[in-house]
Amino acid sequence: MGRRWRRLAAEVSKFGLVGGAATTVAVVLFNVFLHGVWIVDPILQDRALTSYVIANTIGMLISYSGTKRWVFKGRSSGRADGGFLPYTVINVATMILPILCLTFSRDVLGLTDPVSDNIAANVIGLALGFAARFYLFRRFVFRSPSSMRTS
Repeated sequence: MGRRWRRLAAEVSKFGLVGGAATTVAVVLFNVFLHGVWIVDPILQDRALTSYVIANTIGMLISYSGTKRWVFKGRSSGRADGGFLPYTVINVATMILPILCLTFSRDVLGLTDPVSDNIAANVIGLALGFAARFYLFRRFVFRSPSSMRTS
């Protein structure tokens, strides 16, 4: 495997780990906010989209830090803000995918239970968003390798 493919494989792996950590935080918060999940009474009961957006905004802040400092540390954003603005724009834009899945599940299919909400938003929607974000971050935020290091 050539250096370029090894770098890509390393970036995809690291992106998955950072995304997994941020997603875990977002999923737990989403479920606590919306369903309570045996811990507390739901804080935002019947406010699925609000719960999702708040939880994933917190997850996005976690993922930005890990993505900038670890996943794409050998790439420069070429921006004074370290790529935070385009990173945020891409996250907000790709958040539409899981929101659409959640809305479809709840409003079209009438499924409002915790399992359905999580499959729609946190399995199907996040898988679509993960692929879109990796491509867009790599293409538009952290564009070019700033050195030859691969770790």
